[in-house]
Amino acid sequence: MPSVEAHGLVKTYGATRALDGFDLVVEPGQIAGFLGPNGSGKTTTVRILLGLARPDGGHARVLGRDPWREAVDLHPRLAYVPGDVALWPNLSGGETIDLIGRMHGRHDPRRRDELLDRFALDPGTKVRAYSKGNRQKVALVAALAADAELYLLDEPTSGLDPVMEAVFQEELRALRDRGRTVLLSSHILGEVEQVCDTVTIIRAGRAVEAGSLAEVRHLTRSAVTARTIRGPEVLEGVPGVHDLTAEDGVLRFQVDNACTGEVLQALAATEVTDLTWEPPSLAELFLRHYGDRVHPRAGA
Repeated sequence: MPSVEAHGLVKTYGATRALDGFDLVVEPGQIAGFLGPNGSGKTTTVRILLGLARPDGGHARVLGRDPWREAVDLHPRLAYVPGDVALWPNLSGGETIDLIGRMHGRHDPRRRDELLDRFALDPGTKVRAYSKGNRQKVALVAALAADAELYLLDEPTSGLDPVMEAVFQEELRALRDRGRTVLLSSHILGEVEQVCDTVTIIRAGRAVEAGSLAEVRHLTRSAVTARTIRGPEVLEGVPGVHDLTAEDGVLRFQVDNACTGEVLQALAATEVTDLTWEPPSLAELFLRHYGDRVHPRAGA
């Protein structure tokens, strides 16, 4: 049974259609990336999965339960981190974490102390004195200290520096190693590429691509740079080769991944002395869907 399952989700706010038949499946024990720019429907989806919003169409199941009708039973099994954290300004960071832990009911004090150290957070400082990054750390420590089955993380690293982002990624891998499930909503492509097993790309309220990183990457072209003794003529007309240029014995071109075998055979005839083959990044895949003109949603 999937940890998260959503089919045909529709949600409108006035004349704006935030979700337009959105589908999402997250299997147990996965770190699932959820990519899309601001306004694409990511936060609306997370709110529906938390039972904070009711869909106008379609249905969702979280850990086998209806998040709208069974939210009280479901919430102790979840941990949530928003991208824009609002906390109690007069409490200290440690008091805030403990309060959230008591409300959640599955809070490990030893794990809390370990995370405070890992994220270099002073628990005695008042929340009002924290920077945005430190407020985000409070939410992360509170969520990661909870013994949850599913972690819903909506832009969780907003405001963190690169060192803390690396710590966060290590913690996600540790969750996966313990069999926990994570839905990571983000627009930081490198973050998703580093830690996620699968990725779903949302555009204008619809899922435009979904699958493992390998399955998604095959939709774009790899970049190839080859230093050769012979000229580029042996590559001319080879299926899958695009934008071929030659300068000072260096060939540069794009190749469709489905044609890798044919291209390698052709390259062998050029007497290659150096070869760089760069698989497509999620950034390239993302631009494939958002680089062209996006048709506006009804009312948007």
